[in-house]
Amino acid sequence: MAEIVLGLGTSHSPQLSIRAKDWEFLLKKDQTDPRLDYPALVKKAKRGLEAELTPEKFHQRDEACLKAVKDLGVALEKARADVVVVLGDDQHEQFHDDNMPTFAIYHGKSVPVVRHNNLRPAGWKDAEEKGWAETAAEYETEPALAEHMIRALCAAEFDITRCNKLRPEIGVGHAFSFLYRRVLPGGRVPMVPVMVNTYFPPNQPTPKRCYDFGRAVRQAIESWDSEKRVALMASGGLSHVVIDEEIDQMVMDGLKNKKPEVLFRLPRERLWGGTSEILNWVALAGAMEERELKYFEYVTTYRSPAATGCGMGFAYWA
Repeated sequence: MAEIVLGLGTSHSPQLSIRAKDWEFLLKKDQTDPRLDYPALVKKAKRGLEAELTPEKFHQRDEACLKAVKDLGVALEKARADVVVVLGDDQHEQFHDDNMPTFAIYHGKSVPVVRHNNLRPAGWKDAEEKGWAETAAEYETEPALAEHMIRALCAAEFDITRCNKLRPEIGVGHAFSFLYRRVLPGGRVPMVPVMVNTYFPPNQPTPKRCYDFGRAVRQAIESWDSEKRVALMASGGLSHVVIDEEIDQMVMDGLKNKKPEVLFRLPRERLWGGTSEILNWVALAGAMEERELKYFEYVTTYRSPAATGCGMGFAYWA
C-alpha cells in the first residue's frame, strides 16, 4: 500500500516572494484595498508596532522566511515523495459563486501553471513574479490516486466534487503552483490538488470537519494499492492580511501539543480572508495526528502601522 512519508505546511502569501526592499508595494495595496478599513485598522493596531516597521526588521523577517521555505524544500527532497497531495483553497480561480464546492479534488492528467494570468493585475504582482522560480507550462498529476481518494472519501461520508479540467487561462491556483514556484523550484514531482473552500461563505467547513477530512484523506492514501511514497502539503495561512497573533498562537498550540480540541475552538468569525487558510493546516493536522512534528517556524511580517502583513507558518511532520 502507499506510504505517507511527509506532511508539510507552508504560508504562500505574495509577501514571501517579494523581497523586503519592495514591501512598500504591499503597503500601497493595503492603504487602498477596498476590503480593508485602513484608517480604522491603524487606530486599533497594537502599541509598539513601529519597532517592527524598520528596514532592519523587514530584512530580518524576510531572511527568516527565505530560510524556512528552503528548509521545507530540503525536507521534501529528502522524503523522496513520488506524489504530493496539496490541500489548498481556491480564490475564484476555478470556482465561483455559481458553483462553490466545500471539498473538490482534481483528477485530470496534468496541471497547467500560468505565469501571467492577469487574474489580479497590480503593481505588486510584478514584484511577486520576480521571486518565482522558472516553471514548466505543465506538470504531471497522479489521476489514479486522485480517483481512489474521491471514491474512498465518498465512502467515508464526505461529499466530494470532482473536476478533470482547469481554466486554461488561469491554470492551477496559486495555493498549488506555490509547490513548483517556491518550495521545490525545478522539481517535477506530480501533484494531486485538493481544494477546500476556506474563503467564501456560507459553505466553509468547520475546523472539526477539516480535521476529520484530513484523517479521512490519510486513510484514503494509505488504502491506495500502490508502492508509491506520498507527501501531504497544506498551503496558505497563517493570519493575514491583518496579522492576528492570538489566532496564530492558538493554531500553534493545537499543532505543537496535539490538541485538536483547541483547533476545533478556533472562532470562525475570525477565520476570514487569508486567515481562513488556517483550515488547510487543520486538515493536515488531522492527517498527521499520529506523526511527530519535527520543525516549526513562525515569522510575523508586519508591513504597515495597520498591522497588515502575514503570520507566516512553516512546518513539517515525519
